[in-house]
Amino acid sequence: MKKKTTGTQMRIIHRYLGFFLAGIMAMYSLSGTLLIFRSTDFLKQEKHIETTLEPNLTEENLGKELKIKGFKVSSQENDALNFKDGTYNIKTGEVSYIKKDLPFILGKMTKLHKATTNDPLYWLNIFFGASLLFFVISTFWMFRPATKTFKKGLYFTLGGLLLTFLLLFV
Repeated sequence: MKKKTTGTQMRIIHRYLGFFLAGIMAMYSLSGTLLIFRSTDFLKQEKHIETTLEPNLTEENLGKELKIKGFKVSSQENDALNFKDGTYNIKTGEVSYIKKDLPFILGKMTKLHKATTNDPLYWLNIFFGASLLFFVISTFWMFRPATKTFKKGLYFTLGGLLLTFLLLFV
């Protein structure tokens, strides 16, 4: 039996790892694109929430309780604090506001995309990142260095690197 070269082994692993990760690559692609629009209401659904919190909360504590980033009171009328998309009654603690979230599946996808070590599936992000790095490295074993395709590929690599640096420093 003929021994496989490093190039052949890299191509085989590259091929099957690519097939294996096709679904998660599509998910990361979609969720990464959605994250660009995270500060907008793009694809978000409104949910009206009415609940009761402790009375007499400060602006800072109210923002923490509601888990709203960049929380800011816009005005105060009598016993009501008004904020973007809602109100808080200082005396009774009643809160009424609109929360905007992505649909369930899209929300889960973006949450996975932003996973940290505090999330149980952060290891998936590490595996995926390592796999992408393998794809980068194994690409250079897809064609023999003496071929025209390989040399042309190096020009595309250089172009991609230059574009990356340009985007990093603009």
